[in-house]
Amino acid sequence: MKADHIIKNAKIFTADKEKPLATALAVKDGKFVYVGDEAGLSDYKGDVTDLEGKFIMPGIIDTHVHVTFPIGFEYGEIGERFECNGKQEALDFMADYIKKNPGVERYKFLLEKRFLNGEEITKEDLDAICPDSELQIHEGEGHSIWVNSRILEKHGITDDTPDPVPGLSYYVRKDGHVTGNIIEGTAEMPIILEGAMDLTDEQIDAELLRWIDYSVEAGVNCVFDCGIPGLNAFHERAYERLRELDRQGKLPVYVDGCFVIAAAWQMEEGMKELKRFRREFNTEHLKVHTMKAFMDGTLKIHTGAMIDPYPETQTKGSPAFTKEELAELIKLLNEEDLDLHLHTVGDNASRVVLDAVELARKELGDDYHVKVTCAHLEVQDDADLPRFAELGVIANYTPWWHGGEPLESLIPLLGEKRARNMFRCKTVWDTGALVTWSSDNITFEDFTCWNPSLGMEIGMTRQITEKTRLPEFYIGDYSFPPDEEKMNIEEMILGYTINGAKQLGIEASKGSIEAGKDADFLVFENDLLTAEAEGFSYNIPAEVYFSGKKMK
Repeated sequence: MKADHIIKNAKIFTADKEKPLATALAVKDGKFVYVGDEAGLSDYKGDVTDLEGKFIMPGIIDTHVHVTFPIGFEYGEIGERFECNGKQEALDFMADYIKKNPGVERYKFLLEKRFLNGEEITKEDLDAICPDSELQIHEGEGHSIWVNSRILEKHGITDDTPDPVPGLSYYVRKDGHVTGNIIEGTAEMPIILEGAMDLTDEQIDAELLRWIDYSVEAGVNCVFDCGIPGLNAFHERAYERLRELDRQGKLPVYVDGCFVIAAAWQMEEGMKELKRFRREFNTEHLKVHTMKAFMDGTLKIHTGAMIDPYPETQTKGSPAFTKEELAELIKLLNEEDLDLHLHTVGDNASRVVLDAVELARKELGDDYHVKVTCAHLEVQDDADLPRFAELGVIANYTPWWHGGEPLESLIPLLGEKRARNMFRCKTVWDTGALVTWSSDNITFEDFTCWNPSLGMEIGMTRQITEKTRLPEFYIGDYSFPPDEEKMNIEEMILGYTINGAKQLGIEASKGSIEAGKDADFLVFENDLLTAEAEGFSYNIPAEVYFSGKKMK
């Protein structure tokens, strides 16, 4: 047989459990037609490339990213990042910045809540330092903002404005009055991304093409896009541009998309919209078959849904759905051959999902086939760890988050036991559950945090060191316990390849180097299976092939 590409003398990690290693492959018409040893190449004719022992692996599948979301941040400009020691120091920094940069329509800052040392910023504080312009502070985790009165007035937010998702996404009030602190995406996104719909097609395309260029450079050939909470209109507009780019032959990356809901009352309309998205966004590299739902928020602002209270506040956070509501959604999705992907940070969020799946499975029996994925899983209760495998729920982790924070800041937030038992990915993996990896980030910037090799490094080390390819402010001399949750390189690669393909339902064509599958593969100068874990984030592919075509 005449082949388009023939490669020999390579070290090939196939991600095929039946044949995990090979030394040769052949490609024809964008598909692998042979994978094995060099003796089997005798049946193929064509130019042969001797890789002299270089490493080959399948293309990367990143199963929780935000492709459309970052575009709305005006090309990644999320705000002036700063740290402080308490509220007054924060106000002084911002006041000084505003004084040195007069005449800006909206001042934007980025600040982690922990630097306020338990103090609260109010709209009155912000009005005092910025009476004549809009002022917005984005909390470091991206799930809340502080704004001054000008922004509240612009968006018609008053003391009488109802909360979008009571208990999860809401306007913080004191004595019945809004304070200017706005919690979670459904409430905050219309403010944060208010200018997104004014972007031109050319501006949106430019950012999408920049993301595509990054994906090719990093060897990411498939992603699951998680959408935008509270702003599906711009999310749809960005999908329209992705569809057009695909029709123009400019979208080589497979985008598995979604429609987003954040509350049970949105289920009926969400199902209609998801089915419409499936019909309208259905090109070679753009498909939509998944509902994205937010079960909870984040730990640091106490919106992650917990079984036991946060020690600092004695609150538990609130899951957005009951198990009965979620089971009903799962049954609706199952009927339409659609899937479900959920934001689950706290242990009660994932427990409610597991309970809902158990309930739906009992009712549907052998007819059950919906894929349910829980993303993030920062805290999980011991009793729930084996249930992912038992119920067929996919566990999706964002391993570059596993780089640690000092225990002295986590213990007051979570309590001793929970702080010492975060991100239990290895335990869940060892139960036989399907575990996948992702790079979840809401800004493009220079794409450093999107790097799958970064996820692999920190998944293996659970630590960010001076050898890690990240900005200096991330580096610390601590790691997330427990130590036994570290993964090995084979597990990291499998989670970024064949497991990701299974999550997206494309394992028949992608995710591993097997005859008959799309010829998506990466060539590295060094052997990733023996590479040093610290500093692994600097590994980038020397050559990238999507469907047999050399992209890099």
